[in-house]
Amino acid sequence: MADLRDTIQTQVHRLVGFGDGAVDLTRPPGDDGLFGPGSAAWVVHGDFTAMMAGGVAALLLQMLHPGALAGVWDHSNFRRDMLGRLRRTAQFISGTTYGSTATAEALIAKVRRIHDRVAGTLPDGTPYSANDPDLLTWVHVAEVASFLAAHRRYRDPAFPAAEQDRYLAEYAVVAERLGATGVPRTRAALDAYLLAIRPQLRVDHRTREVSRALLRQQPASLAMAPAQTVLMEGGIDLLPDWAARMHSLDRPPLGKPAVRAGVAGIGSVLRWALRDGSAKRATTQG
Repeated sequence: MADLRDTIQTQVHRLVGFGDGAVDLTRPPGDDGLFGPGSAAWVVHGDFTAMMAGGVAALLLQMLHPGALAGVWDHSNFRRDMLGRLRRTAQFISGTTYGSTATAEALIAKVRRIHDRVAGTLPDGTPYSANDPDLLTWVHVAEVASFLAAHRRYRDPAFPAAEQDRYLAEYAVVAERLGATGVPRTRAALDAYLLAIRPQLRVDHRTREVSRALLRQQPASLAMAPAQTVLMEGGIDLLPDWAARMHSLDRPPLGKPAVRAGVAGIGSVLRWALRDGSAKRATTQG
């Protein structure tokens, strides 16, 4: 049984690049990082299964914005490296949430440098830039809305409204350090933002190709293939109804309980197997 736990943990670590040296999660004594123990960010970002499903939903949401889609289409190798994109996102979230203040600041500075090179022109001639404060806000909102939805569905359905607001206020700091403005800091503000931005969202052939690359990617390993398939469906299930319809990914209501039960089952196994990870390592320090 110990061998099985080790095998699962090793596969998960390989999937997200945990322990590959890309992100240092050690913290000096007295340095709790940007948030620290007891923060809502540590709670929401602490469950691997929910975060993976939430990450899928976040990417599907983000690509509905023409500027975000163009950044992926023009400046990434998404057809062959979608898992790499998920891995880099996971490492950024992990480092800014659980790492030292210096680690978080270094990761934010690195992303800002990358954004300096991501710019171009949309098919209609409109210029875009990854440094656009409004676009940065959209990318952030798609992430936190998806992570929060995943935590409530797959980890803690009774997560209090006050804690939801605290989470949004906490992690808004990262978005603002990246250059975002007007970042929603409450659930009410988040819902209002999503309603207001919907007329700007679009789907075209590029959106469909990027979404296919995400949802039909080769599994990280044969052992992870069944779990990866269920987590992809779990991410789709987190999408707002309007976003699922835009992607033509709306699923029959009768199938949703099976997806949610499948994600719950995977979550139970992974929580049993994962004895080492970002959240657990963070709680053992200081």
